[in-house]
Amino acid sequence: MLKRRLPYFLIAVAVSLGLSAKSDAAVVLPKILGNGMVLQRNQPVPVWGTASVGEKVTVKFGKQVKTAVADTGGKWKVFLNPMPASAKGGKLVISGTNKIVLSDVLVGEVWLCSGQSNMQYEMRKNSKVARPDTSTANSPIDELDRAHNPNIRIFLVDRKRQVKPDSTHGGWSIAQDSALRAFSAAGYFFAKKIQAELKVPVGIISSAVSGSRIEPWIDEAAFQREPYFKNVKVDGDPGKFYHPMIETVAPYALKGFLWYQGESNVGETTSYIYKMKVLMDCWRKAWGNGNLPFYYVQLAPYLNSQDKKFTNETLPEFREAQEQLLKMPHTGMIVTTDLNDNVKNIHPPFKWEIGRRLALVALAKTYGFKQEYSGPSFKDMKIERDQAVLSFDHMGGGLVSHDGKPLNYFTIAGSDKKFVPANVMIKDNQLVLSAPSVTKPVAVRFAWDEAAQPNFYNKAGLPAVPFRTDNPLKFNPVN
Repeated sequence: MLKRRLPYFLIAVAVSLGLSAKSDAAVVLPKILGNGMVLQRNQPVPVWGTASVGEKVTVKFGKQVKTAVADTGGKWKVFLNPMPASAKGGKLVISGTNKIVLSDVLVGEVWLCSGQSNMQYEMRKNSKVARPDTSTANSPIDELDRAHNPNIRIFLVDRKRQVKPDSTHGGWSIAQDSALRAFSAAGYFFAKKIQAELKVPVGIISSAVSGSRIEPWIDEAAFQREPYFKNVKVDGDPGKFYHPMIETVAPYALKGFLWYQGESNVGETTSYIYKMKVLMDCWRKAWGNGNLPFYYVQLAPYLNSQDKKFTNETLPEFREAQEQLLKMPHTGMIVTTDLNDNVKNIHPPFKWEIGRRLALVALAKTYGFKQEYSGPSFKDMKIERDQAVLSFDHMGGGLVSHDGKPLNYFTIAGSDKKFVPANVMIKDNQLVLSAPSVTKPVAVRFAWDEAAQPNFYNKAGLPAVPFRTDNPLKFNPVN
């Protein structure tokens, strides 16, 4: 385990300004605080930075005036009182030996999205996706041509630039043109849906790295606090991205986190569960709020078995691990079994639907909208003679076959655990499964193959969560 490193922002500022008890340094802000940003509504908003030791710093926004004195490390922080949403740009003025004026500052909802390449997947790539139908009107593929909503602001975390002070206070942009071309497609479409429904400004921060494992996004010290890792070695360079790309953003006031990662950790089960638990704990601790929502994406179909160290069940087992994290408080997961048009492509298209489904979770679980946000999820199984009867949560008005054909990708087994295709009927909002060769069922599996793209949905139009009734994972987030 690597030793705890000083926060990147403080290192960068200290080097650039030579902070000491005798220094006469100007007030400096972290890069995340800049022109055009969105401040989180209805909760205290931290404004922070560095200055000369003992220097008085004054922060003004609207009618609020807050003051702080830089401590012996040259750090200072104030909290603005909770504010209602405002789409009218205001000026945030920070004064010490120098004066910084941040313009066009809005107040609304702020989210941070992170992960690997499927979260990083830029809007410019979205524009090159093959059209899913013959329609050309209002296609999300053409979003770059019409995106110019000043109430959606974006901030792209650049690993190298993020740790350096920025005298221009740039970084935040209206979600349009070249700034949007380089921004996360899933993150943008999430923000677009949230903004359309809430009618308030939305800020979305993207901090993602292609090909990254989960470990680099976690502070090394966080692993040391988790009992599971006392006897389990952690590889994958912990802290590599956390320090420059997450720690430098904290404690910018947020509503919650969005996470799309896992491809580089496929092959793990229990260890990934605890790594993701530590990730959630670590980030919530960095923001000083253990209740921050954490909504994430379950992986889409992909032929991992092209690599001989994997089988066709490796991906379903990883998804099963992902689902376990729903036992953590303030979490939500979306299913993507229908969102890859080529199972040999690890970067599936349809990121607009990824963003929309994440927004459905946020609207329901964070903002209180009375709507379905998940596909059917397995609840329990009863055996009635030679049939298995399955019940589900999140029925969304009823269980359906999305294409009108018999439900597929269900298998059933007796005590010999030889799984065979099942005949499936929908009856009284339950599923009744059987197979001629299975006289005494003991287990059922659904979508238990990496390439499975099943037709089992609810009437809300959301696909069912893959599962197996003989799930061996036992995760208790308290322990």
